[in-house]
Amino acid sequence: MEEENEKNTPGSEEPKEYQPPANRYIRLKPFSLVMLIFGLVLATAAVTFFALTTGEEKVVEVVNPQNATATERKEFKKFYDAYDEVKKNYYDDIDDETLINGAINGLVESLGDPFSDYLNEQEAQQLNQSISSSFEGIGAEIQEANGYIKVVSPIKNSPAERAGLLPNDVIMAVDGESIHGMSSSEAVLLIRGEKGTTVTLSVRRGESADPFDVKIERDVIPIETVYAEMMEDGIAHIQITSFSEHTAEELVTAIDEMEKEGMKGLVVDVRQNPGGMLQTAIKISDLFVEEGKNLFQYEDKGKAPEVYVASNGQKVKVPVALVVDDGSASASEILAGAMKESAHIKLIGIKTYGKGTVQTPKDMKDGSNLKLTTAKWLTPDGNWIHTKGIEPDIEVPYPSYASLPYLDPSEAMKTGMVSPSIQSAEEMLKAVGYDPGEVDGLFDKETENAVEQLQKDLSLNVTGVLSGDTTFGLMNKLREKIKKDDPQLKKAKEVVLEELKK
Repeated sequence: MEEENEKNTPGSEEPKEYQPPANRYIRLKPFSLVMLIFGLVLATAAVTFFALTTGEEKVVEVVNPQNATATERKEFKKFYDAYDEVKKNYYDDIDDETLINGAINGLVESLGDPFSDYLNEQEAQQLNQSISSSFEGIGAEIQEANGYIKVVSPIKNSPAERAGLLPNDVIMAVDGESIHGMSSSEAVLLIRGEKGTTVTLSVRRGESADPFDVKIERDVIPIETVYAEMMEDGIAHIQITSFSEHTAEELVTAIDEMEKEGMKGLVVDVRQNPGGMLQTAIKISDLFVEEGKNLFQYEDKGKAPEVYVASNGQKVKVPVALVVDDGSASASEILAGAMKESAHIKLIGIKTYGKGTVQTPKDMKDGSNLKLTTAKWLTPDGNWIHTKGIEPDIEVPYPSYASLPYLDPSEAMKTGMVSPSIQSAEEMLKAVGYDPGEVDGLFDKETENAVEQLQKDLSLNVTGVLSGDTTFGLMNKLREKIKKDDPQLKKAKEVVLEELKK
């Protein structure tokens, strides 16, 4: 790895040290976010907004820098002409608020930026719920991409994770209603709901795959962001699932606990972590980077990058490795960039998502919200990773069985049937140690025997039919295998142990 570049980017300002006591960040408002994806949780909505206040008289309260009212600005004339035409000649009654919200949505969508969005009053209220200690929904984060709604990552221990949703799954429909062309906020309104209610998502996994239905029972989703465990040989494993308001404090507490348990090395895990608050990313990165070295660079519109450097605060002193994947985005990538380029910490896994922009939400007077991309961030060495991602130092892919599609427990699979779902079931059976015969999508006698053996091991009624509790049991065994095998985590542990031997 190249030596760390001590100089600023040409034309940049003097380096700015991260100073936790003074709460000195990047001149951003408290809720400025590095949102990995819009749709802070598939059970929540994100924020945005740009307000036009208008009616039949076209009175607009916004004043331009030249003190001219909006009606006097030439660029608004076409809008008002179209508005009058719709109001006068459209065959049905029209709600003014619906028209204006649609116009603002169109304005923001014309930017072609999936991370900028407009939220009406109802959608904005959901954002406020999402930043509380818990919310109700399925617990997955989403993004609109080319007219489709894509899963960024399910939240740890959420209904979405338990149902088997994976990063990059495309949600085609919600309860039978197509959501193609919807914004993230519109999709969220359909997907989220009260605890105990259910929602059925039609999901496509892979470009040419047929959609399959996933029925999920909504639940309370607690905002827990740090999970720590001590592995063998004194190596701690700490997973960070998002960068929320108190994540840095949770992480420091977890590190302290692991030190009390005799931590000799540490694996930090940000797989499927879509990001969160920029200030939190700064605090956490500062724990791993030597004082005076670059944390990252922040570039406002039309300005030279500002370089932010590490403080003289608390530091992690044991060998560290970082595990990443294609669900690691935004704030996770700020941490990955700081670790890789300034702390020379090894990254293990697969290439990260690639989001190098910063979004700032602005609350409007009527309760709506406009979330706009207002800046871009660069790695310590000045690299913009947007749409490119960060390559790991050691690439370790997921095993093929980790991306098998969800099996619908309500579907009864039995001898004589043929389907893609049966082929997936056969692959699962084979992965967890049962012999279904040839993996060909045909539920034959060998498949039936494998299912019967599975049912015996699960202490279930032996029928040879794969459905209900048998299906749940099979998917749980697969999840346990993925967690137990975890080649990326194992490799990261090996890297830390090698560092300890030096």
